[in-house]
Amino acid sequence: MPKHIILYNLKEDVTDEDYQNWCKTFKGPLLVSLNASKSFTLVKMFGGIKGDGRKPQPPSETPPPFNYIGILDVTNLEESKKDTETPAFKEDFFPKWMSEWVADFYVLVGAEVYEQQA
Repeated sequence: MPKHIILYNLKEDVTDEDYQNWCKTFKGPLLVSLNASKSFTLVKMFGGIKGDGRKPQPPSETPPPFNYIGILDVTNLEESKKDTETPAFKEDFFPKWMSEWVADFYVLVGAEVYEQQA
């Protein structure tokens, strides 16, 4: 299944509680209402481990470079791209997300190549 993985940090004056509430009441419902959307998951990052396989040293704990990860599962990438041109996304969601909530972000687009569940 194609996915958009959105890595981002909140603006300094935004609280986690306010942002998570906005996601539950506005962002999440809006994103899953788009034609190509299957689901949206928001993940709050608490820590990380960084390593370098080219160096013979153990990995070390480190703060994550991004504090939130949004995972948007979509039916196909072409339809998902069309969704970003809709008024719901282009006018209602994205400008508000950028102006009120997000400091910096990085979007990755890909598809599952392997999944195993317990």
